[in-house]
Amino acid sequence: MREETEVELLIVEDDPNDAELMMRVLRKHNLANKVTLLRDGAEALDFLFAAGPYARRSAGSHPKVVFMDLKLPKVDGVEVLRRMRADDRTKTIPVVVLTSSREPRDLREAYDVGANSFVTKPVNYEDFSHAIRELGLYWLILNRPPEG
Repeated sequence: MREETEVELLIVEDDPNDAELMMRVLRKHNLANKVTLLRDGAEALDFLFAAGPYARRSAGSHPKVVFMDLKLPKVDGVEVLRRMRADDRTKTIPVVVLTSSREPRDLREAYDVGANSFVTKPVNYEDFSHAIRELGLYWLILNRPPEG
């Protein structure tokens, strides 16, 4: 298993079909070399803050970007984002909300707590694949995060 200090992309997604499709698309386009997939918000917080089962991970090593669903078990995506933005160690990590929600309330709340992008998951397989590819290319290749 690879070192978690090498993670470039953190995916937090509880739907196994969506998670598998994302991983398949990222691998196909050589964007999945350093990806960690987590299934719930509590696990995401443990990972990001090097706690619980991730206590041996360096708390100073962060992904380039987090792709996260809003409707997660244990701790929802809004609360994960809220905690990330409240901590100096994680407040600048870009977070892309990937959700099936089309609710204006969810969109507003995600941006209010600090989402960098909000993408409604396309229902169509081809459209979803294209969206993941484009998001991966932008956030992992083109985007320039703040230094330090």
